[in-house]
Amino acid sequence: MANLFYTTNAATIEPEKIVAGDRLIWKRTDLNADYDNSAFTLKYSARLEGSGSTEIEITASASGDDYLVEVASATTASYTVGTYRWQMYITRNSDSQRLTLDSGTWEVVANRDAATTDPRSHARIMVEKIESVLEGRADADVSCYSINGRSLTKIAIPELMEWRDRYKSDYLREVRKERARNGIATGSTVLVKF
Repeated sequence: MANLFYTTNAATIEPEKIVAGDRLIWKRTDLNADYDNSAFTLKYSARLEGSGSTEIEITASASGDDYLVEVASATTASYTVGTYRWQMYITRNSDSQRLTLDSGTWEVVANRDAATTDPRSHARIMVEKIESVLEGRADADVSCYSINGRSLTKIAIPELMEWRDRYKSDYLREVRKERARNGIATGSTVLVKF
């Protein structure tokens, strides 16, 4: 693995995941031919899904023929955890005219060194909760009851199993994605021998 503190080793695409409190660095090497970094400014703007008021703004700097994006650890430490929709735009310095060139999503995740929150994903939490309910219901044969005019109806076991399977599928997709990112076999490849 190359030393990622050196700008020469910076990724040439935007990150998919940002750890709050980690230094960010990447560069765009594909833009200078059309947008000379002495005449244009590259910026990113991202908004947290579900909260349009939470914004991340980043301005790239010129680095040779590249646009270099660097964000200090102290800055990312204040990022709110969640999914952000970002857009990359270029501004012509002479008249401030702007064009959106790219867009995507970033997942800002908690710094496990500083966060006291549960590190499990929503999908994993739901799988474990539903399985716990199913285990508790295995001995109970009452699906609804009424006491003093108040009634309670429990979710049917087949419906719980359907929800569990849905969340388990989501969780396995997360696990495979993480394993692929780390260069580990995902278990989704089928090997065939002739």
